[in-house]
Amino acid sequence: MTRLQIDGRTVDLPAGATLLDAARAAGAELPTLCHDDRLRSAGSCRTCLVQADGRTVAACVTPATPGMTVDASGEEVRNLRRDAVALIASALPPHALADEAPSELAAVCRTLSIEPDSDGTSLTPLRGRDDTHPYVHLDRDLCIACGRCVRMCSDVQGTFALTLTGRGADTVVAPGTGGAWADSDCVACGGCVDTCPTGAITQPGPGEGLTSRQPDPDRVRTTCGYCGVGCALDVVVRDDRVAAVLPAPDGPVNRGHACVKGRFSYGYLTSAERLTEPLVRRDGVLTPVSWDEAIGVVVDGLRAAVEQGGPDAVAAISSARATNEENYLVQKFLRTVIGTNNVDNCSRLCHAPSAAGLTASFGRAGGTDPFGDVETADCFLVVGANPVEAHPVVGARLLQRALGGARLIVADPRAVGLARHADVHLRPRPGTNVALFHGLAHVLVAEGLTDPGFLRERVTGLDELTTLLSGYAPERVAEITGVPADHITQAARLYGRADRPAVLYGLGVTEHLHGTDGVRSLANLPILRGAVGGTGRGFGISPLRGQNNVQGASDMGALPDLLPGYGRVTDREARARAEAVWGRPVPPTPGMRIPEMFEAAREGRLRALWIIGEDVCATDPDSRRVADALDACPLVVVNELFLSETARHADVVLPVASWLEKDGTFVNFDRRFQRVRPAVRPPDAARTDFAVVQAVAAAMGADLGCPAPAEALTECGRVAPVFAGLSHARLDTEGAVPWPCPSSDRPGEATLYAERFATPDGLAHLSAAPYLPPGEEPDGDYPILLVTGRRWAHYNSGSMTRRGGNLLLDARGLLDLHPEDAARYGVRDGAPVTVDSRHGQARLIARVGPDVAPGQVFCAFHFPDEGVNSLTSENADTVTSCPEYKVTAVRLRPVGARG
Repeated sequence: MTRLQIDGRTVDLPAGATLLDAARAAGAELPTLCHDDRLRSAGSCRTCLVQADGRTVAACVTPATPGMTVDASGEEVRNLRRDAVALIASALPPHALADEAPSELAAVCRTLSIEPDSDGTSLTPLRGRDDTHPYVHLDRDLCIACGRCVRMCSDVQGTFALTLTGRGADTVVAPGTGGAWADSDCVACGGCVDTCPTGAITQPGPGEGLTSRQPDPDRVRTTCGYCGVGCALDVVVRDDRVAAVLPAPDGPVNRGHACVKGRFSYGYLTSAERLTEPLVRRDGVLTPVSWDEAIGVVVDGLRAAVEQGGPDAVAAISSARATNEENYLVQKFLRTVIGTNNVDNCSRLCHAPSAAGLTASFGRAGGTDPFGDVETADCFLVVGANPVEAHPVVGARLLQRALGGARLIVADPRAVGLARHADVHLRPRPGTNVALFHGLAHVLVAEGLTDPGFLRERVTGLDELTTLLSGYAPERVAEITGVPADHITQAARLYGRADRPAVLYGLGVTEHLHGTDGVRSLANLPILRGAVGGTGRGFGISPLRGQNNVQGASDMGALPDLLPGYGRVTDREARARAEAVWGRPVPPTPGMRIPEMFEAAREGRLRALWIIGEDVCATDPDSRRVADALDACPLVVVNELFLSETARHADVVLPVASWLEKDGTFVNFDRRFQRVRPAVRPPDAARTDFAVVQAVAAAMGADLGCPAPAEALTECGRVAPVFAGLSHARLDTEGAVPWPCPSSDRPGEATLYAERFATPDGLAHLSAAPYLPPGEEPDGDYPILLVTGRRWAHYNSGSMTRRGGNLLLDARGLLDLHPEDAARYGVRDGAPVTVDSRHGQARLIARVGPDVAPGQVFCAFHFPDEGVNSLTSENADTVTSCPEYKVTAVRLRPVGARG
C-alpha cells in the first residue's frame, strides 16, 4: 500500500494508484475532461491539477508515492483548474454550456460558475455536423480534441476507427478512413458516445446526451438479451419508453462496454409490427381473438393430442431467449401436466455438443473458468469463433490482451476478426477439426509439452490417446486439414510453452457431424497441459455461447433427457428429487429432440407442438422440411414478438414480452446467473412467457406453483442442488453468482474442479475419438463448401435487429467468396448470385475478397427471405443431433444464369 497526505488527510492506496485516485479517496472531486477510468490516462486537458510536494501536476497521470503531500483544495490550485476549464469552454459555442446541456463539461462549468460567452459568439468556426450514422452523430463544433473517443475506440473496442485531424485549435475527431461516419470502420459499440465529455458525439433521439457516468435514479439494471456474453446494462426510461441503453460501468463481464446490439438495438420494442393480441387460425387466416379464446384453443388442442396419441404426442421447443424461470416452468409443465419429456431448446442447434463433450471430459456442461481470468492468460487458442463480430465485448477484450503481448492462435477457415492479429492462423478445411486438434496434441505429447504429474494424478485415458496420436503427425494432419505442418507445430509450441494458456471456442467446433468429438478432442489440449482444474496454470476451456440464455435454458432442464441441474430422466434418484418437489411423477424415458419432433410431426405421431420464441423456419436446417412438419402437425402454438415465418405456419400465435419487458434471470457463457428486470411494459395485451405458461396450466386444471419468477428459481434450487444457493434476493445484492452454488452462505464456483472433476471417478477423461469425414463433401456438381454464421450488426434470424437502425448498417445478406472462385463462376462483386445445394436454393449478394479460401464461401442467416437455411442439410452431430451448419456443398451461378 502507498500512504500519503492529501488536504491534511492520510489515505492508503494500492500499488499503481495515481493522485487522481488519492483525491477521490479523500473526497475531492476534480474535473477530468480527458480522463475516463476505462482508458489509459493522457493528462492533456490539465483540468485535474493538484499541487504535489510543491509542484503543480496533472493528477490523472502522476503516480502516488509514499510520503507525498498533496494539495487538491487550496485556492491557488482551484483557480488553476477553473482557468483550465474556462479556457476549454471559451472555444465552444454557447449552447454547449446551456442550462439544459447534459454533458460532463456543462456540469463542470455549472459547478465552477463558468457561463457561456454573454455576447453569444464563439471562437470556434462552424465546422459542421455528421449525422449520417443511425446511432452516432458528430457535432464538430463541440469537439475539444480530448482524445477520449479515439482512445475508447482503440484501447477498449480495438477497432481503431477514429483519429484526431487538423492542427491546434482546428483539431477535431474524425473517422480514420475519411468521409462520412456511416461509411467508416465504426462498429457502433457506443463507446465514443459514452465517453465524450462535451456532447460532440451523441446518440440521436431521446437518449441524446445520456452516458453511463451520469447519476440517474430511474435507470433499470438488467442483463443483455442478445448474445451469451451477459453484459450488464442500465436502461434509461422516459414516459414508459426506452430512451437509452447504457453499459453498466460495474458490469462484471463487460466493465462499461457494449456492442451495437445491446447498446442501440431496441427499436424493435416500438415497431409497428409487434404482435399485440393473440391470433387464432380461422378458415385458414390468423384472426385476432381474446386471450381467453386463444388459451381455450390451446388447451383443447393439447387435450385432443393427448387423447389421440398419448402424452408423447405433445412437444415443446423452449427458448434461449426466455428467462431461466420461464424455461423452468415450460419443462415443468410438459413433465407434470402433460406427462412427457418432449421438451428441447435451441442449444440443440448450437452448443449441445459442448454440453455433451464437456460433461464427458470434465463432468459439467459449462466452461471451466471465469472470463475475468483472461487478464492473466498469456496465450489464447481461439477456435471456430469470430468473437469480434459475434461476441464483440469478448472479442475486444481478447484483442486488447493480444495487443498487450499475449500470444494468439486462431483456428478458423476465414481470415476475419482476431485472425488478422494472430501469431499463427490455422485455416482448416471445414469439417476437419478433430484431425487438427489431434495434430496439436501430437506435438504436445511428442515434445514433452504436457504436465506428467497432473496426467498421472487427475486424468484417465492417456494411453489410449497416445496410441491414437501416433497416427496424427503434423504431416498427415496437413494432408487432411490443408493446414501446413509447420503451422501446426508452431501453434502447438506456443500453446504448450505458455504459462497460462486459454482455449475459447464457438460454433465452428460444435456445428458438425462429429461436433461432440470436436469438443472432446479440443478439451484434450488443456488436460494434457494441466491447464484446467484450478491448477493456476491456465484458463481451461470455455464455449462462447451464441444466445443470451442458451446456457440457462439447458441448466433449467429444457432438454428431453435431462432435468434441471442435469440430472438424467433415466436416473431414479434425480427423478425422485424432482417428484418430491413437484408432487407429480416424472416420465422415465427420454423425450424427442427438435429434429425428432419435426420427423414425428411429418409422420403424424406428433399432434401438438408449442414453439416459444424460436423462428425454426428461419434458423433450423433444411427449412423447407421444417415448414412441412409444422403444416402436418394438427396444433402449432407459437409465442412471438412478431409474425415470423414460423408464426405464419401456426394455428395459434401468442404475443409475448421481450427481454426488456421481463423479470427473471439469465446465465451467461461462463455460468453466471444475473438478474433480468423489466424496464418497460409489454405492448397492449402482450404477456410474458411465464404468465402464458401459467395461464395454460391453470386452464387445464393444474397448479404449477411458482406464482412469480423469484419463486420459480427458488423451487429450481430444491430440484437441483447445484442451484440451491441462488435467489433473486441474493442476485439483487451481489449482482452475479456463478453455478455450482449449492448454499446461500457460500460463493458460487467460478473456477471448476479445483479438488476433483465432476465425473463419476473424479478424473478428467481424455478422448481418443478418431477423425471422421464430414457429412457432406464437395463434388463435380456441388464443388464449393458453404459455411454459415453471423455478422456484427445482426442477431440470429434478425427479427429484432432488422427492425431498427441496424438495417441501415447491414441491409442485406452477403456471400463472401474468393476472387479465384468469382472469376471461375462469372460472379461480379456486388452482383446477385444464386446458391444451390442438394437441399435448396438461396439468393444473395456477392462480396469478393480474400477473407475466405478458394473453394469456400460464407454467409449469414439474418435475412430469412433469402433462404440460407434451405441450403443446409439434416446431417447432425452423431451424439447430440446438432446440425452440420458449417459444411454444406453448394454451387454458384450469377442470377439469370441457367442452373
